[in-house]
Amino acid sequence: MFLLLIATPSLAYEVATVQDGGTVTGTVKFVGTPPKLDPIPVNKNRDVCGERKPVEALVLSADRGVKGSVILIEGVARGKKGGGDVVLDNNQCVFVSHVTAVGLKDKVAIRNSDPILHNTHGFLGAPTVFNVALPTKGQMIEVTKYLKKAGVVRVLCDAHPHMSAWMIVHDSPYFAVTGDSGAFRITDVPPGTYKVTMWHAGFRPKGADNDGRVLYDEPKTVTRELTVAPKATATVDFKLK
Repeated sequence: MFLLLIATPSLAYEVATVQDGGTVTGTVKFVGTPPKLDPIPVNKNRDVCGERKPVEALVLSADRGVKGSVILIEGVARGKKGGGDVVLDNNQCVFVSHVTAVGLKDKVAIRNSDPILHNTHGFLGAPTVFNVALPTKGQMIEVTKYLKKAGVVRVLCDAHPHMSAWMIVHDSPYFAVTGDSGAFRITDVPPGTYKVTMWHAGFRPKGADNDGRVLYDEPKTVTRELTVAPKATATVDFKLK
């Protein structure tokens, strides 16, 4: 079972001109002792995929910035236009990127950059939201129409148990995924007071499922309240432990 982060809003998000918009910045830092995460063995198409793949459940910078956390500003009903096209790539037998975030109206596609079959399967909780077979290198299939609700989509490859990813679908364009340093930046935020949530997929190993996929503990969320003043920058930092 996977956490559904945000319920579908009662009113659809409306694109409008943002007057005196502000910026939200910050970082996600890991505290404590990180677990030792062994590479994941590959059990199929090793001639293409290799023998093993590095774990992406917890990726830290030299100063413990957390890559791949998602920051969501909640409750924005009107504001900037969405960020455009998103492509989740099957590349060298891993999903690129391991964590993506999209808006409900963003154009989202799945691509296969490998010369082997990948079957990309997305779940919103238990139900399937998309399930696309890509047998041909360079093939790309759009899945936008299947992303009808905000929440956390777990992405697997049915052909390769070592492959997994996360796609966070938000009800507005006010989100960001932390980069290599653990930093984020969200612009053109309408002035106001908001709940800002940090989401991370979870990183402590919890065995494997019946197909041999490595399992981790439940996703982690931290929510803070933040006021964004007109034309100002508001900073909020999160800790993951």
